[in-house]
Amino acid sequence: MTSPPDAFPYLRASTAGLRHHSRALTAERPTAPRAADRAHLDTLHAHLTALHRLLDQCAERIRPPHPTAGRHLAAAHTRIWQATAEVHDAFHALPNTPGATGSDCGPKGLPEGPPVLTICQRHLAAGHAIRRKTTPADLTPLHSRPTRAS
Repeated sequence: MTSPPDAFPYLRASTAGLRHHSRALTAERPTAPRAADRAHLDTLHAHLTALHRLLDQCAERIRPPHPTAGRHLAAAHTRIWQATAEVHDAFHALPNTPGATGSDCGPKGLPEGPPVLTICQRHLAAGHAIRRKTTPADLTPLHSRPTRAS
C-alpha cells in the first residue's frame, strides 16, 4: 500500500510549486515590488481550472458512498470556480486588454490571440462544465450573497 504522502506525487509537486512561487513573490517584494502580469494570471487561471476539474472528479467519486463528503467537495468545486472567474476578470482588467470584461469572451471578443485566446477558451470550457452541474444561485458570487443572521 502506498503511504499518503507518496500517493499523489503530482499533486504534492504542484502544491510545492505554488509554495515556492508564493515565497519567491514575498522575497521579491521588499526589493522590487512587482504586480502580477497577464502571463502570471493566465498560469494561475490554468492551475485553478485544473484544481476545479480535480475537485469535480473527487466529488463524483466520493458522493455515492459518502454523500455528505461529496456535498462538501461539490461546494469546494463551486468556490474554486468562483476564484477562477475572479482571476479571469482580473486578467481582462489589466492594461493592454481590449474589451476589459470577462463577458466579452467569445470568438469575436478575442482580437489579441494568445494568451487571451488561451485563458478565455479555458474559462469558457470550465464555465460550460460547471453550469451543467450547478444552479445559478450556486454560482452567485460570495460577496453578493446575503449573510446569515447569527
